[in-house]
Amino acid sequence: MNSVIKKLAGQTVIYGLTTMLARFINYLLLPVHTAVFFPSDYGVVSALFSYISLLTVFFTYGMESGFFRFATHENNKQKVYATAQISLLISSIFFALLLSFFASPIAQFIRFPNHPEYVICFAWILAFDAISSIPFARLRIENRPLKYGMIKLINVLINVGFSAWFLVIQPYLKTGVWFHKLESDSVIYVFISNLIASAVTLVIVICMVHKVRLGKSKTDLFDSAIESENSLCKLKVDIVILKKMLLYSLPLLIVGLAGMVNETLDRVLLQIFLSFNNEKNLALVGIYSASYKISILMTLFVQAYRMAAEPFFFNESKKLDAKIMYARTMNYFVIVCSCIFIFVMCFLDYFKYFLQDKSYYEGLQIVPILLLANLSLGIYYNLTVWYKLTDKTLFGASIAVMGAIITITLNIILIPKIGYIGSAWATLACYTIMMITSYLFGQNFYRVPYDVNKFLFYVGFALFIGWFCNPYYHQLFVISRLLYIGLSIATIFVFVLIVYFVERKWKNREWISVSQK
Repeated sequence: MNSVIKKLAGQTVIYGLTTMLARFINYLLLPVHTAVFFPSDYGVVSALFSYISLLTVFFTYGMESGFFRFATHENNKQKVYATAQISLLISSIFFALLLSFFASPIAQFIRFPNHPEYVICFAWILAFDAISSIPFARLRIENRPLKYGMIKLINVLINVGFSAWFLVIQPYLKTGVWFHKLESDSVIYVFISNLIASAVTLVIVICMVHKVRLGKSKTDLFDSAIESENSLCKLKVDIVILKKMLLYSLPLLIVGLAGMVNETLDRVLLQIFLSFNNEKNLALVGIYSASYKISILMTLFVQAYRMAAEPFFFNESKKLDAKIMYARTMNYFVIVCSCIFIFVMCFLDYFKYFLQDKSYYEGLQIVPILLLANLSLGIYYNLTVWYKLTDKTLFGASIAVMGAIITITLNIILIPKIGYIGSAWATLACYTIMMITSYLFGQNFYRVPYDVNKFLFYVGFALFIGWFCNPYYHQLFVISRLLYIGLSIATIFVFVLIVYFVERKWKNREWISVSQK
């Protein structure tokens, strides 16, 4: 079992390093955007990307998870891949053309009536990303995290490169000013850069996946096939497999949609329910979104772990000790997330320098809340293994819908009273309730021996240390910055030591005895 967990850890590290590098490069756009755009303009970018995130779910309709599920169970893996790929290809082009045709009324509906070009751009960003999702999923299920990460890195480099050209270099060449506030219509360059990056990425991932003969590698889960069967023109849809995949995947569309509601709808609701004029509302959305990105380390780890864990859990599900392994991996996940929470809280005053304009600093107060929310979300992702492995995706859909209702209700109630802080608390409440609900249902249908008491101890201790070392909660930072840094490092070291001794003691216990309780 240790070798299996090490394998997951190794893949998580690879996904993590490549994702972290890619996200860090992409993160460099934050100081660029906050220097170039007024908060109201950055609010436009944030609001529009919220719509993109929501529509991504409709473009992919759970087919990625369906691919993982059936690629590990069906005998003909090639047919599963071909069915999923062609299905998404046809539907994505149809949805993109539909959005493009109705761009003007859609732009009017989302409160950007003078910019139908925004809708056209994000329609094709969505299409290219959806079509490339299955080739990316195949790289993951074939245990090719390095190739996966490198292509994602190329995507980010292209995006950042074109953004730098449009927003920094080109204006500098014309005006001689390095950073200056742009007109609001320059927001389109953010979407053009993303569109170019998505198109190039699609070409790269399709070429990389389809030039590799299936069955070449011992780790490749796909059947052997002749080279001609590997080309896109030879891929065919298997109707029987498609029906089974859709029955499994469509409830996950609800899960995904509710998940995107929980992750992104707060920007839209802020724009609607804040009690100021539209420009001020967008400015506050920009501040909220910029502060949201300060929790990047937690988000990066959760995403990297999820990339490695989802296909990994499916592949390991038939083993006798699978449940014990899931409990162990959750344990290590909670430890790492707790360490990340402490680190960000201790050095939060330094993370703020990614925000180039001081008008964004007021939003830092929501970072601790959002860190905890992302920790709860990560635990929830771990817990979802029960309904995916037992094919009870309707339960997952119900939990996700419940979360979406909580998000919408709390945002509507809290935003008029406490502004974007209410959105942060709504996010934490939603993910925490979803996490608890999924755990309770999961223990009835697919019992995994999680050590909840130990998880609560780690998270609770991390909360205490984070509160103790956060400079916004006391005056120690003001008295001596050097003393504060030394104290922060010492407390992190103490937490690591406590984890070491607890885990060392736990290692001597039998996991099987826990599972029988």
